[in-house]
Amino acid sequence: MSLRIALLGTLAHHGPASGYELAKRFDASVNFVWQAKHSQIYPELAKMAQTGAVTVEDAGGGRGRKIYTITDAGREEIVQWVSGEDPYRSVRNESGLRGFLVTLLPPDEAAAVMRAEEARHTASLNGLLWLKEDVAARTTPGSPSFGQYALDLGLRTTRMLQQWAADTAEDLERRAGTEHTP
Repeated sequence: MSLRIALLGTLAHHGPASGYELAKRFDASVNFVWQAKHSQIYPELAKMAQTGAVTVEDAGGGRGRKIYTITDAGREEIVQWVSGEDPYRSVRNESGLRGFLVTLLPPDEAAAVMRAEEARHTASLNGLLWLKEDVAARTTPGSPSFGQYALDLGLRTTRMLQQWAADTAEDLERRAGTEHTP
């Protein structure tokens, strides 16, 4: 259901779009928190059209390009999803799983794995910081931008994961009798 809501939200924010335009907008925003491939987006658009969440118009030009527009029913789906209660949220966290399994390695190898984990989170953080600057440059002062609060969550989470990986690596290095020099 969340891919559907993410697509509806992107249409609600940006306005009507072709499938290609919507996929590009999705890639530059929502995809940071809810990943989807273009091959997943197009079938979902077809389902949304069948249920009346979006309308579809031929863009003309003979290329079969279609323009999708969110309907009132689609906007109501967003409201219901955002404000509704969610009894269960599944969590898949590869860093967390790595935290479980890294202890199966010798401490020196485990420390190296966690230093690589720290580097991945550092790279992600740098990307998010660049994105924050880019969004700030395109945002009207005084109003929240589309995805602003999700970006803040991403920054906070990534900083925490980066620090966790560094702390874990440090502990493993201590156990292995090695020291890390940054």
